[in-house]
Amino acid sequence: MTPPFPEPTSPAPGRAEVFLRYLDYFRETVATKVSALPDAELRHSRLPSGWTPLELVKHLRHVELRWIEWGFQGHDVGDPWADRRDDRWYVAPAETRDDLLDALRTQGAHTRAVVTGNDLDTRGAPGPRWDGAEPPPLERVLFHLLQEYARHAGHLDVVTELSGGPVGE
Repeated sequence: MTPPFPEPTSPAPGRAEVFLRYLDYFRETVATKVSALPDAELRHSRLPSGWTPLELVKHLRHVELRWIEWGFQGHDVGDPWADRRDDRWYVAPAETRDDLLDALRTQGAHTRAVVTGNDLDTRGAPGPRWDGAEPPPLERVLFHLLQEYARHAGHLDVVTELSGGPVGE
């Protein structure tokens, strides 16, 4: 179930919680929309670019993995680009909606733990994610994650409407 939209007037104990509420909201909005789609629409694209709803879910999970675990934390995550094949998003035939949504939510829980355990001014660990540049603070990483989720949730709104699924927030 999608949490309520984090209204700007809703009290929050701090900036980190504001980020987390928006991330939770957008993540669950994506999950709700994908859950409402018929199975036939999950691996079908209605757009010239060719991405599918399941590919979008896997991509967003990997976006969080790349920015939080590989980037901010500096962890070795194996292949941080495992959501891609031949320069486009990819979902293997055996990957299911439930598995991909579970992975997305698990990644979100990890993000929440990292954010609640660090100050927003804390800089990320040096590593290959930053390609030699100084790692950004956690707050900048979270801004990037929010724009990714908001942009892609909007893309999914269009696809869901074209597929006969629920529209709007």
